[in-house]
Amino acid sequence: MGFLDQLFGKKEEQDQTKSLWKKIESEKDLDLAVEKSSQQKVLIFKHSTRCFISKTVLRNFEKQMQNSDKNYAYYFLDLIANRSVSNEIECRFDVTHQSPQLIALENGKATHNASHQSIDLEKV
Repeated sequence: MGFLDQLFGKKEEQDQTKSLWKKIESEKDLDLAVEKSSQQKVLIFKHSTRCFISKTVLRNFEKQMQNSDKNYAYYFLDLIANRSVSNEIECRFDVTHQSPQLIALENGKATHNASHQSIDLEKV
């Protein structure tokens, strides 16, 4: 079981990281995240629940989040369940869709985006 825990993460780690995220499940949630970006930097992680690479990148990013002292607001978008919101992000911020993808917002504008192995909290 130790190998599987290393590969997929332990249950308590998963529960802990889930509490770090605010979910985006509608355009209203997206609007709230954009609004929040006028107060602090907002990071939106777009995740494909069907992709092993996306799951691996997400797990690595969550480890960075837990070890970071940065005062960011973290938002999570399951783009399979909420594809229309993902499309809205692409249109609204003129950011080509990728999965996985991290988009940073400041004052309502996309200031940084990265995908796949380029996703790194230290580069934001």
